[in-house]
Amino acid sequence: MLELTESARKELESYFAGKEKGVIRIYLAPGGCCGPRLALALDAATEADESEEQGGFTFCINKELLAQARGVKIDLSHMGFSVEPEVPLPENAGGGCGSCCGGCGSH
Repeated sequence: MLELTESARKELESYFAGKEKGVIRIYLAPGGCCGPRLALALDAATEADESEEQGGFTFCINKELLAQARGVKIDLSHMGFSVEPEVPLPENAGGGCGSCCGGCGSH
C-alpha cells in the first residue's frame, strides 16, 4: 500500500522529535485547476480506513481512496511532502486557470 522514502522518513522524524507520534492520514485534498491531490494530516484512523506502519510511523487512508490509488509513495521535495498515487487520480473536470500543471491550455 505504502512506500515511504528515506528522505521523507527523516523529515517526519525531525517533525516528531520530542513529540508523541500521531497517526498520519493520507487524504484527498482539493487541487484547484490541477485537480485533486493526495496530502498528509494528523488524524485518528476509523473503521473505514486501512492502516499501515512504515519507518516507525502509522499511516491511514480511506479504503475506497486506497482502492482508487492502488498504492501511495510519500517522498520529500523542495516544496515539502510529495504524496503520489500509484494510479493517477482523475483531474478536476471544468477547472482551469492556465497557470499550473501544464494541462489548462498553457502550452
